[in-house]
Amino acid sequence: MSEHDLVIRGGTVIDGTGAKEKRADVAVKEGVIAEVGRVTGTAACEIDADGALVTPGLVDIHTHYDGQATWSNRLNPSSHHGVTTVVMGNCGVGFSPVKPEHHNMLVELMEGVEDIPGAALHEGLPWAWESFPEYLDFLGERQFDMDIGAQLPHAALRVFVMGERGANREEATDEDVAQMRKLTTEAIRAGAIGFSSSRTLNHRSVNGDPTPSLTAAEKELVGIGQGLADAGSGVIEMISDFKGLDGEFETLMKMVDAAGAPMTISLAQGLNKNGWRKILGKIDDANAQGRRVKGQVAPRAIGVLFGLSSSRNPFSENSVYKEIANLPLAERVQRMRDEGFKEKLLREAIARNEGREASPFKRLFAISDAWDYEPTPDQAIEAQAKQRGMAPETLAYELLLQNEGRQLLYSPFANYTEDCLDCCREMILHPNTVMGLGDGGAHVGLICDASFITYLLTHWGRDRTRGEKIDLPTLVKAQSHDTARTVGLTDRGVIKPGLRADLNVIDFDNLKLDMPHIVNDLPKGGGRFEQKTSGFLATIVNGQPTYLNGEATDALPGRLLRGQSD
Repeated sequence: MSEHDLVIRGGTVIDGTGAKEKRADVAVKEGVIAEVGRVTGTAACEIDADGALVTPGLVDIHTHYDGQATWSNRLNPSSHHGVTTVVMGNCGVGFSPVKPEHHNMLVELMEGVEDIPGAALHEGLPWAWESFPEYLDFLGERQFDMDIGAQLPHAALRVFVMGERGANREEATDEDVAQMRKLTTEAIRAGAIGFSSSRTLNHRSVNGDPTPSLTAAEKELVGIGQGLADAGSGVIEMISDFKGLDGEFETLMKMVDAAGAPMTISLAQGLNKNGWRKILGKIDDANAQGRRVKGQVAPRAIGVLFGLSSSRNPFSENSVYKEIANLPLAERVQRMRDEGFKEKLLREAIARNEGREASPFKRLFAISDAWDYEPTPDQAIEAQAKQRGMAPETLAYELLLQNEGRQLLYSPFANYTEDCLDCCREMILHPNTVMGLGDGGAHVGLICDASFITYLLTHWGRDRTRGEKIDLPTLVKAQSHDTARTVGLTDRGVIKPGLRADLNVIDFDNLKLDMPHIVNDLPKGGGRFEQKTSGFLATIVNGQPTYLNGEATDALPGRLLRGQSD
């Protein structure tokens, strides 16, 4: 009989604590790390990690797999990036609690806020629940390629309690607040990781309606916070426009005080290049006063992928393009290669852009196989077109037709006001921030930021040329130990005997992102962006290899995490 189930031999271990890397073996028994060091015992399975890194499984606390987890066992793209634990139910949107008459409303909200096709959601969601505990019970019967935790979403809770009044953002009555408090306690006690909410105008339903939680009053937030306190655990995830920074932040801190719980707040650089620093200053003050508040940050710009295969492209609103917009990709490409059609479309496009103060091509880039997401202004389509003596609209049109119409154009809209990622480096290294915002499972036709995880390691730990890098132990700790502890998970995120055997073996020298591409595997044949990697030699969940050399195994050891009971 073998002494261990698995031994990873001879790897360079970066253990997730921030400590310097060391050469060691890692032994696993019954889903738990048994030994770290020189392992002499035999194993039923061995992985040769000579020349490779061995890290903890990576923990992503900001995803939107709420729908996908009900119909799929594999939570990709995240599973292609060494992720072994995700938390979903962010930004106040999700599918529970829900009454049957509100199914369509929650689908429309998720479709608008997170760009998940409504047809896929209507087809894929089994709606085998009403209450949040029933939703958790449904997920608890399923198997996955990683562990998942769920948060109680404010929009769904508000509509469940208030119906149309909640959807229309009417102020909650005392009775409404009392009911939300009770249901929050019930959800946390049933195993919800926490509660999430959105207070941003960027979050709208597919019909353009603001999210129901947008203007929730202080007493409502405090009441929900008291529900967390009644349960005795849980975390809060929040996104806000911070219109009136002082007053809004004070309101959020009253919720934190009522809950006695940690809060993360989405943090990114907008058009005001220093606005995020003011919010981070407030977060620093809150921590100095004894609260537990972190800014949730990204390792690169948040950006949109435009193309003929994605949800939008630079000519989506062009009346000439609309004539062919619903044709299959191959037919659209054929029509767009017709010189007469091209001339007609570009005539309208150029006329439309002539009166614009800011060119839409100034910060639009054609991505390539070696794309590093920190481009210089001279790489933009506008600059490239000027060098070639042509209109940027013409160059964009020609680029879209490359690769049989699958070429993608990238437009960063946050964290790139200064045309570099220096702000991201500052955010990553700040003591009161945590990695997040990748949105795995969401924005499926426009964004593929689940690849943040791999990019954090490759760009900041190896490839960056436009500024300072960050040492690998710090990066691994940020995406494993720190993310896990932020949501109350203490049994993972570090390679240490007695902790959960979630691990990665990585050929770091050859670790790279593949190009994003559309796959049509959603219910009803809906399309979504996928982005795989090269270099993850093994991803191990609960002691079982789920991916070897980038390919899925038959193992599905991932389960629902119940926050209070785990």
